[in-house]
Amino acid sequence: MDSNFTTVNWAKDATIYEVNIRQYTPEGTFAAFQKHLPRLSEMGVNILWCMPITPISDKVKKGSLGSYYACSSYTKINPEFGNEDDFLHLVNAAHDLGMKVIIDWVANHTGRLHEWMELHPEWFSRDASGLFIERNGWDDVVDLNYANNDMRNALIGAMQYWVRDFKIDGFRCDMAHLVPLDFWVDARKAVETIKPLYWLAECEEVNYHKVFDTTYAWALMHASEKLAKHEVGVNQLYNVLHDYAQYPAGSSKLLFTSNHDENSWNGTEYEKFGAAAKAWAVFTQTWKGIPLIYSGQEIPNKKRLAFFDKDQLDWSMSQPTLHDFYKTLSVLRKSHKAITSGETFNLPTDANGVMAYIRHDADATVLVVLNLSPDHHKVSFSNEKLHGSFQNLFSGFNYSFQNEASFELMAGDYLVYVKG
Repeated sequence: MDSNFTTVNWAKDATIYEVNIRQYTPEGTFAAFQKHLPRLSEMGVNILWCMPITPISDKVKKGSLGSYYACSSYTKINPEFGNEDDFLHLVNAAHDLGMKVIIDWVANHTGRLHEWMELHPEWFSRDASGLFIERNGWDDVVDLNYANNDMRNALIGAMQYWVRDFKIDGFRCDMAHLVPLDFWVDARKAVETIKPLYWLAECEEVNYHKVFDTTYAWALMHASEKLAKHEVGVNQLYNVLHDYAQYPAGSSKLLFTSNHDENSWNGTEYEKFGAAAKAWAVFTQTWKGIPLIYSGQEIPNKKRLAFFDKDQLDWSMSQPTLHDFYKTLSVLRKSHKAITSGETFNLPTDANGVMAYIRHDADATVLVVLNLSPDHHKVSFSNEKLHGSFQNLFSGFNYSFQNEASFELMAGDYLVYVKG
């Protein structure tokens, strides 16, 4: 990362939770979602990422409600969710519980009807005949013109508005790599004159870590999907993770099994990973990186949510089934720096589809064994760090290792043992 930028301390061991306000409750409002904050805090969530909260363009609108990512203003609230006071109350309530709030920022494009268009058509990309254009095949949006400095300044001013007036704590920047890097440098410098923020980029270009604290782990997501289809082996996963380990000091990767795009367009984690869905969730929480939980994964939600129409989550149970599962993993991350900043030692096995590794620092050793395959496997390995009494994270039972370990794994099994 740029020497001028450092990651805020509260983000370094964070768990991010992506909030789909529209689908979260019957009301689909900030106020209705706010009632879930104590539960999410107790589950171990540190950072709430709200999908775009700005109003949606009515022109060329997708579905019945339109795309969050086709805004008609950068400084107004989507009335579907409530008003300015409602959002401020949500941010304040999250802060009172020790959580931070970041908002989705769509800087590459706007909807096809945006309040800037009439006053400042030159702020948008246009063809030779003056018609607004978009370059990525999304017919409900128009690209902004980054050759225009007035547009850049207006966009930065809009970002400052949300930090100054609503006390937000950072930005998740949509398709960040489609926006010139020098704009993000200028934006971070200008916006952080108000306060330090957390910056998450939906991109996987290493040079964008000049500005961003965290970038997406798309390559890993693609490799995990190929593993589930038996198209690659575990070694391909380790190759991607090795590449990530070469990233600049201070940078981090966002690790996830689902998000709004994956769920709606590519399928739920259960469609993609089958019995290994929870094992992959354990991976996201125990490898070095920042884990993401998408709205409803704790239920667990096993349906694809409609993207452009109302399709609410089902919270009818007294407590989500995987609440304690995610809470247990979050407590591990926060109580053992071996997970967030320790060394990683891979433990090779003969079983294709099984990942085994140790996370270690001076205070703790954590053994993780994941059967990411649909098959039954017997595995064994040795390592001098596997010595002494370890506690099974999920059962609480103690087990003594003498430099060696052997396990019989059913499809999707996950084991975490902790010493220290």
